[in-house]
Amino acid sequence: MSQTPIDSADNLPDEDQNPAPEAATGEEGAAHPRRAIRSFVMRAGRMTEAQKRGIDLGWPRFGLNLDQGQLDLAAMFGRHAPRTLEIGFGMGQSLLEMAQAAPEQDFIGVEVHPPGVGSLLNGVLTTGVSNLRVFDCDAIEVLNQCIPDASLDRVLLFFPDPWHKKKHNKRRIVQLAFVEQLRSKLKIGGIFHMATDWEAYAEHMLEVMSAAPGYRNLAEDGTHVPRPEERPITKFERRGERLGHGVWDLKFERVA
Repeated sequence: MSQTPIDSADNLPDEDQNPAPEAATGEEGAAHPRRAIRSFVMRAGRMTEAQKRGIDLGWPRFGLNLDQGQLDLAAMFGRHAPRTLEIGFGMGQSLLEMAQAAPEQDFIGVEVHPPGVGSLLNGVLTTGVSNLRVFDCDAIEVLNQCIPDASLDRVLLFFPDPWHKKKHNKRRIVQLAFVEQLRSKLKIGGIFHMATDWEAYAEHMLEVMSAAPGYRNLAEDGTHVPRPEERPITKFERRGERLGHGVWDLKFERVA
């Protein structure tokens, strides 16, 4: 999930207007389930030589796959340590910076954009960090199949696709079912940290999280928190600041 709005999403078909059949029968008589609504768009993009290097050399060492099933995180990292999962790390610079700044912690990143995966892995190879692993698939499936319950200290969701058109709002990843699933993966006291530069999406996040059971808003005024020091400022965010764009951070703690 990129950190920039997706103009191409405006041209996507609306499932409500063009619903897929509940099941379609093929030549072999097999039933195909209704197409799921995705919260992201798969983007084409050329890979640079550095990104290719990251995939070729970094993936065998740091890449993770769904078919590995539920992970033994202590065995994977070789230690017991605080663990952070970032969903949609874009080009990976912020996640790499956080992993470098906190070598005593472990990090897992999830991203569906291959150039971003390659960029992060190239950065991992260049800096020599060893406390970071990467998935290149849908975060929902990662949570379903690979992340043990009550195993995460933090989940990060920075600048997800805003899906700003009303007919596409249902594609936003922050929905009640998603945050309830996420809560089961956080430890008691674990933090779900979101950030967005779309005020309407910030309001949506606040509404969903306030309705979700088992969470407590860490903002003193019950809305948003000041930008936490541990969240690196990206080039994208600096550009937005120069243009007068705001950024909203939300932090919710799992309490039950």
